[in-house]
Amino acid sequence: MKILVTSLLALAALVSLSQGQVTTPAPKSPGPAVILPPQAPDVPAIKLGPDGQPKAGFLPAHERFVKIAQEGKAQLVFLGDSITAGWAAKKDIWDKAFGAWEPANFGIGGDRTQHVLWRIQNGELETIKPKAIVLMIGTNNVGADSAEGIAKGITAIVKTIREKQPQAKLLLLGVFPRGEKASPNPSRDKLKEVNQIIAKLDNGDSIHYLDIGDKFLQPDGSLTKEIMPDFLHLSPAGYQIWADAITPKLGELMK
Repeated sequence: MKILVTSLLALAALVSLSQGQVTTPAPKSPGPAVILPPQAPDVPAIKLGPDGQPKAGFLPAHERFVKIAQEGKAQLVFLGDSITAGWAAKKDIWDKAFGAWEPANFGIGGDRTQHVLWRIQNGELETIKPKAIVLMIGTNNVGADSAEGIAKGITAIVKTIREKQPQAKLLLLGVFPRGEKASPNPSRDKLKEVNQIIAKLDNGDSIHYLDIGDKFLQPDGSLTKEIMPDFLHLSPAGYQIWADAITPKLGELMK
């Protein structure tokens, strides 16, 4: 794994140079400022920090997930970003809702589509043979990518899951709403467009799309701090809503 990471980072550096991107010294700084190449949402990529090195915590978390996959025990896998990773702090809800299915949580805070794509192409879906996979990703792409680009990234992930885990049923969740108010809310508008595109991936057999976003909202479309304290991440009450909303469908897919 370390050899692979080193090679990929070296390749990224070569690509940056070929595009005319150079490292320039930062004023009054002990080290150089790094200009990072853009990461396309549908091209697998390691998550990088401002120093051009892998973001702290990303590779250790990935390596833990690879080990879990190699054990081959999990029958239900959750893939995503910090919203998925947050299940780790809601163990009572997690165990009650999903514990019987030997679940594994492969969520990493800050991940975008390209990072999940890299992870599943580099060991997280090897050996393991789950009955179902739950995917919810894309909110961290909102600031950098178009709706079409985000949808392409999600589509690439779905394609890779199907290639590596043909026996697994995929529960593809619409990206959850964010931001307190329904309007004006450019981020929500973009994610609605993303969800409209990825909903078409549902084939009624191996891929099942489910949008539970409305269950987090008030009648006027707003979010409350009781459900999403920062209008992005879920409270315990929010995770309970999530569990209740998908458990019936998972019950069908896990048979």
